[in-house]
Amino acid sequence: METKVLCCPECGSKKLYKAGFRYTGQGPIQRLLCRNCGYRFSESNHKPLNKPSSIGSNCQVCASSLPGRVINLAKVEPLREGLAGATKEDKGSFVGFLWQMKKQGYSEPTIKTYGYSLQILVKRKADLSNLDSVKEVLAKSNWSDAHKNVVIAAYTLYLSMQGKTWKPPICRLTRKLPFIPTQEELDALIAGCGKKTSAFLQTLKETALRSSEACSLQWQDLDLLRKMIVFNKPLKHGNPRIFKISDKLISMLSTLPKKNKYVFGTNNKTTRQTVFYKARKRLTAKLGNPRLMRVGFHTFRHWKATLLYHQTHDIILVKEFLGHRSLNTTLLYIQLEKAIFQNLSDEFIVKGVQDPKEIKALLEVGFDFVCDKDGIMFFRKRK
Repeated sequence: METKVLCCPECGSKKLYKAGFRYTGQGPIQRLLCRNCGYRFSESNHKPLNKPSSIGSNCQVCASSLPGRVINLAKVEPLREGLAGATKEDKGSFVGFLWQMKKQGYSEPTIKTYGYSLQILVKRKADLSNLDSVKEVLAKSNWSDAHKNVVIAAYTLYLSMQGKTWKPPICRLTRKLPFIPTQEELDALIAGCGKKTSAFLQTLKETALRSSEACSLQWQDLDLLRKMIVFNKPLKHGNPRIFKISDKLISMLSTLPKKNKYVFGTNNKTTRQTVFYKARKRLTAKLGNPRLMRVGFHTFRHWKATLLYHQTHDIILVKEFLGHRSLNTTLLYIQLEKAIFQNLSDEFIVKGVQDPKEIKALLEVGFDFVCDKDGIMFFRKRK
């Protein structure tokens, strides 16, 4: 008698985790989690679980108009055509809203976030056709101001696509100063994680890429001969960038398996975060440093930007390095740099040389040219 081998209904992978049981009137049903794509489903008939955690990496959302179904945005049109009486111009439906966003060129992460935001409103008993009902749910929620702003923006766009407007509730968003760890703390986290996670964190540390941007890196983006990463897929309509990377990072990336076109595999961001959070919790207990629990993927971006401004005091350079569209976004790091390094004096190592070989050697180890006086070229480097 042949044994039935279970596989993920989303990606076909046979690498599965057991994720507890789902209790129904017919008894407990084993829940499974795909190690490859993070998709969650039940063992019985491979039914997907209608929970936010089952949203996969290829931008799936649960549509309130289709109970128990998980919708892939790439298949929105044929699914909608299969609905009784549905048309492509049906902008009032939940699926129609997602389709309109896709047609208007919104990015996949934005579509996923807005769809999830509306899904949360519906789960909290909000009637999307009733403005007072939505305002009541927003008033009773204990969401942060940042999360509430996203939900308000999603619902505003939802109404706009139906030709409607509303007066949204007042929600003043105050930008908080991020936590900036020390370099030693980041290095401890990198050294304590697994091979793939360590390479991922080292990439964030050297390039200040957003975690989603780093997940999209492909092998063709690496120029190991010139020690560069050419990044042409920025998020938030940012600018493409080129990064010089260290020999350490090159060595770490070279050891990763090349199973597909992506450097860090096809695991979605949620799965990667779960692996990192477990390692972070273990290292916090091992090293006795509770500050490590405050470090997330985006912390590496804040740390790199703050350090870069301290080293150069060139805010335009920091803006271009991060790929920001607006300088106002980058000005935050001036305040962070002053707060963190205010007790540190700007001390330099100064060298004066004439020999071209010595000049080359100083430049190779990070010295910057200052001036030329009486035939002697002066260089300096921060201590």
